[in-house]
Amino acid sequence: MPHVVTSKCIACKFTDCVVVCPVACFYEVESQLLIHPDECIDCMACVDECPVHAIYAEEEVPAEFQSDTALNATEARRVQESGQGAIEAKKDPLPTAAQRKAELGY
Repeated sequence: MPHVVTSKCIACKFTDCVVVCPVACFYEVESQLLIHPDECIDCMACVDECPVHAIYAEEEVPAEFQSDTALNATEARRVQESGQGAIEAKKDPLPTAAQRKAELGY
């Protein structure tokens, strides 16, 4: 089962997770990161790296974030098909990241 980036990532876009991903399955949209479900090998390396705990195994996604599973699949595929490659290097988080992290209690 692949992993899913939930909406906790919105306004953050910390990229600590992409650095440890052995298969480069992370893609990005304007407000958050996504995991491509066909590329994720379920290694779990990214889970503990996320400063806002936004990444879950698909079968463990909390009820309030269930729609994020479909969002990851649809949007990651769309981004990939547009020609944008996966993120493989650390980038600066969004300017709102520290505030969002505090709002989430981390």
